[in-house]
Amino acid sequence: MSTTDTLETAPAALEIHDVHKWYGTHRVLDGVDLTIRPGEVTVVLGPSGSGKSTLLRVINHLEKPEIGYVSINDELVGVKRQGDRLKELSERAILAQRGRIGFVFQNFNLFPHLTVLDNVAAAPVATGKLTKPEARALAKELLERVGLGERVGAYPRQLSGGQQQRVAIARALALRPGVILFDEPTSALDPELVGEVLSVIRDLATSGTTLVIVTHEIGFAREIADRVVFIDHGRIVEQGPPSEVLDRPQHERTRDFLSKVL
Repeated sequence: MSTTDTLETAPAALEIHDVHKWYGTHRVLDGVDLTIRPGEVTVVLGPSGSGKSTLLRVINHLEKPEIGYVSINDELVGVKRQGDRLKELSERAILAQRGRIGFVFQNFNLFPHLTVLDNVAAAPVATGKLTKPEARALAKELLERVGLGERVGAYPRQLSGGQQQRVAIARALALRPGVILFDEPTSALDPELVGEVLSVIRDLATSGTTLVIVTHEIGFAREIADRVVFIDHGRIVEQGPPSEVLDRPQHERTRDFLSKVL
């Protein structure tokens, strides 16, 4: 049995309940409600500044909502109930929760002083989930999975942007998260490198992992999404299967957005 087999985690259910987030007088999220079933692939679309990235950061509590909450498999993220109020968890408890929520950023966020192998192996060791030899064995398997098995000794600066993003995806997988968040995973890539990253995400989408993907790749969204969510000014304007939201949008704002990007 492989290391990856022994660490498989069941896909998680995700609930976002009446989430509001603002900075000063600027309301970034305005009452977002969204329930995602285990194994569902949800693609979030919207114009720049609509709140898409903030929504992902609220899900794993990198941003704290002013109102509302997020739960994964019925466990509150970042807070606990205390009477009729929500109290912030300790930073240690929040970090433990984040270990079950994979996050792939726009700009890779790899450690430049570590090899590809050690970038992927670092988190399972730091969280005490695996010994160093176990983590390195897992990292090798995951790097093979994303097509980089021969680059384990390379440093991030020696890789293309597409290769770095594939390492970032392997790193997210290393903690066997119940849900993986992707924040514009191809936006920092040259056009010719986009396909290699989308191919890895496509494989994940068919594996039953719960994915939430913020992207501007409309064709990719149509191909892999179980549900498309269109957000504007911090509100969900429209959601449904790609065949409905992308091909027969009901809301004027969705139609206007799609007319400019398709």
